[in-house]
Amino acid sequence: MIRNLKQKVTNERYAVLYAFIIVFLALSFLVRLSLFIWNFNLTQASVFDVLRIFFTGLFFDIGVASFFVALYAIYLLLLPEKLNNSLFNKIFTYTGFFIAILITLFSLFAEFPFWQEFQSRFNFIAVDYLVYTFEVIDNINESYPLPILISGMIAVTFIIFFILKKLKVFKNSFTSRTTLMQRVVHTFLWLIIPVLYIFFVKNSSAEVSVNRYQNELSKAGIYSFVSAFRDNELNFDDFYLHNNTDSGFSIVCNYLKDSVTTPEQNNKSIYRYIQNSKQGDQALRPNVIMITIESFSAEFMNRYGSTKSITPFLDSLSNSCIAFDNLYATGTRTVRGMEALSLSIPPTPGNSIVRRLDNENLFTVSTIFKQKGYNCSFIYGGDGYFDNMNEYFGNNGFDIIDRSHNKYPGDKIQTTRTQIEDKDVHFENAWGICDEDLYDAAIRNADKESAAGKNFYQFIMTTSNHRPYTWPIGRIDIATGGRDGAVKYTDYSIRRFITQSQSKPWFKNTVFIIVADHCAESAGVNEIDISKYHIPCFIYNLPQKPEALKQLCSQIDIYPTLFSLINWNYYSNLFGKNVFSMKPGDERAFVSTYQKLGYLKGTSFAILNSKKDATMYRYNTKNQSQTPIALDSKLINETIAWYQSANYLYKSGGLKLSKLKP
Repeated sequence: MIRNLKQKVTNERYAVLYAFIIVFLALSFLVRLSLFIWNFNLTQASVFDVLRIFFTGLFFDIGVASFFVALYAIYLLLLPEKLNNSLFNKIFTYTGFFIAILITLFSLFAEFPFWQEFQSRFNFIAVDYLVYTFEVIDNINESYPLPILISGMIAVTFIIFFILKKLKVFKNSFTSRTTLMQRVVHTFLWLIIPVLYIFFVKNSSAEVSVNRYQNELSKAGIYSFVSAFRDNELNFDDFYLHNNTDSGFSIVCNYLKDSVTTPEQNNKSIYRYIQNSKQGDQALRPNVIMITIESFSAEFMNRYGSTKSITPFLDSLSNSCIAFDNLYATGTRTVRGMEALSLSIPPTPGNSIVRRLDNENLFTVSTIFKQKGYNCSFIYGGDGYFDNMNEYFGNNGFDIIDRSHNKYPGDKIQTTRTQIEDKDVHFENAWGICDEDLYDAAIRNADKESAAGKNFYQFIMTTSNHRPYTWPIGRIDIATGGRDGAVKYTDYSIRRFITQSQSKPWFKNTVFIIVADHCAESAGVNEIDISKYHIPCFIYNLPQKPEALKQLCSQIDIYPTLFSLINWNYYSNLFGKNVFSMKPGDERAFVSTYQKLGYLKGTSFAILNSKKDATMYRYNTKNQSQTPIALDSKLINETIAWYQSANYLYKSGGLKLSKLKP
């Protein structure tokens, strides 16, 4: 029976279609097997788990294959019998098959470097990267031998093509005699399958384990990519547990109350007046420079347990700073860190607000600085068009200084924009100029503002600590191409920047914030691995004595803490809280992926997921383990309150300056 079925399929005009499906499934299996072997210890998989991973993966692979062949199935249905063996059909089939296999190989190969970087199948990051093709391809070209890889994929395509030709798959297809009814049956099958997947199969269906590696291996990269593209923004009320909005704001506002805060007496708002300066206190007016370091985990530093000694300057500097020793990033992307640092808001589900529509004229940290008479600048060593940075910062009170060469269609930046010129660049890679050149641009800007008698606030975003990990030769004693070297070069560049700044007249009245946007690798065994969100943050050059802050806190708490240290009174629409005003039980941190929203309070860790469900864990800080525990309704409601309130304010316009009192 099987032999007759094989002959029936291979002797019909659909032989090439079925051959492609078999090749695709085989290649996908090899990719999944390779990733499984690569991460075998981290999967912690039993025999049952292994079977589930591969059978679930096969299920998703069939769905992807059906999308690939759907149009070809329609073509075969409509192709007249007399043209089946024509030159036109041969050229069309050969060309289409070759291109389809090449695309398949390229997409499957791309999963390996993506997995290496993010330990995940394609997700929101891959969708974002597709928009910025130049930076991504240039980055891949500098990180891997791209010509060799492309040549290899073309060679493999020819080999597959040759094998199928030897098996007479193409000849059988061209010389077959397939009735109209047979064609209808085959085509209907390969049209109904993708329709069923579109409407009934969600990518999250693979997420049945508490071990995220098992879940990711069960998925198909292309299917995950399409799902991420479709789910760019998640409706909180549709996908997450939610409560009464008023009660949620009540929980948040009660938390934000302290001895220096006067909340506004209206519903669904966190807008309030904060009075840090008491009678006799003098408010300081320092310049503020924030260095936001790309992908900089706390674990890189000896201060937090490293033994590599690749951050000698930062380790030394941290002893003369206000050091946040228990601070966590809100997410896994640069734009998520920017969101937390500029808006002081918990992450909203889906993409960062930096990448969203209708994100202009918001109440940001720059709003407070501008009310104090400061000039604000966003300084980036790459092209700020990437990740919508220029539009976001340019429409929220920051002047732009970046490496852009062009004005892009549709740019509507409300502030000034300055290009870092070629003469000021000594080294550059796919992501932008080296950190040294970036800091030189910051110093030039500080000199200009100081000469004009203006206080200034700079938001600096670095790029050197990012693959392909390249920097000017001769700066450090580690060769280019690896993370350790990039970290040591990051440390070298900050030392150079601080040293040069110390010779400037504006230095004595300038505070430096050094913080990471997110960790280098945020993926772990758990669906959200808390230890992979721990980042360093130091406030340097304040008149206060150095202090190590042990309070559990978040990126969103940095500026409320700074403003308390310099005795500022101000109106606030920030979710963050001054760390010094946190009472016992107030300490908490927000950590997230693009779908899962986590809330750590003490040792209890709650996660809201997009299935209108929640899970809880006990976090052991000593061994960094997360043990599942029963749900605590009070903590779950508190978690919902923070995320629901943040999402509500963004969606309702409550973050807009126009909605708030001056």
